Amino acid sequence: MKFVLPSIVTLIIFSCSTIYLALEPVEEFDIERYMGKWYEIYRLPNKFEEGLEDITANYELKEDGNIIVTNEGRLVEDNSRLKQAKGKAWIPNSSEPSKLKVSFFWPFSGDYWVLKIDPEYSYALVGDPSGKYLWILSRERRLDPKIVADLKMYASSLGFPVENMISSQIY
Repeated sequence: MKFVLPSIVTLIIFSCSTIYLALEPVEEFDIERYMGKWYEIYRLPNKFEEGLEDITANYELKEDGNIIVTNEGRLVEDNSRLKQAKGKAWIPNSSEPSKLKVSFFWPFSGDYWVLKIDPEYSYALVGDPSGKYLWILSRERRLDPKIVADLKMYASSLGFPVENMISSQIY
């Protein structure tokens, strides 16, 4: 009995722990160039975007270094209606500017890591180390299917379940 209880406690602790992907966000990242409007092209399904399509994210850098995040999407059931969420993002460690934190419901925050970005800042792959969240973003409403395929292949190599990704845009 003296070994059973510690074994059960250990099993519970490990079964509740989160496994993180070994992710390396981009090394060269200019937060000012990242600001502005992005169209969500594909995403892993998540609760907070459920029932939405034609989703955009707008990032605005404030003088204090914080970022105002405004996400907007059309309701699938009535795409004449928009749903909007405002939040705040910040860079917790200035030596790793591509690893952001985002909060829509203070005091809760999540990781927002820029995993890949093209030199022109016209498309990006963003995810989190838990592997639960992943987005393909573009400055334009549409993104070349070859670029999408390459980004999905890269995300898959990192351990993301890209086969579950869904399109966010209305065509």
